[in-house]
Amino acid sequence: MSMTEEIRNRLETAFSPTELEVVDDSESHRGHAGYQEGGESHFNVRIRAAAFEGKSRVARHRAVHAALGDVVPRIHALALDIDV
Repeated sequence: MSMTEEIRNRLETAFSPTELEVVDDSESHRGHAGYQEGGESHFNVRIRAAAFEGKSRVARHRAVHAALGDVVPRIHALALDIDV
């Protein structure tokens, strides 16, 4: 399973989002710190889920990081766009 699929599966399982977009943006970071040949080092995630309602921005980010668990240390960068 690719890292993109793993991120998607974990977030779908944890939050049942109404919207989820996981983009491997690694290629645009070629030559920068953390870039890995073959990609899957830099990700942009846009997620919308009722589970985030009433939570602060920090609490939302913590929830996503908790859901991703051991995935987070295996990637270099994770940009999150989280809302209800």
